[in-house]
Amino acid sequence: MRNEPTWRIPVGLIGLLLALLVYGILVARYVPEVIGGWNALVQTVIYLFLGLVWLLPLRRFLIWMETGRWSPPADKE
Repeated sequence: MRNEPTWRIPVGLIGLLLALLVYGILVARYVPEVIGGWNALVQTVIYLFLGLVWLLPLRRFLIWMETGRWSPPADKE
């Protein structure tokens, strides 16, 4: 358990916000050109997928922010 402040949390939050901003801009800029003429249901599925796919690396990123390692710590039992 961490008892002192760490630089990784504010840097990680700023990095996460910037990465999401860039990702959102890229999706908003380039995806409509590709799928704009497709069926609305297919577009909905693609946008739902793109709206959730950024969550995949989030667990490891949050672990890094808290521990400084990219993998979860081993259980001490």
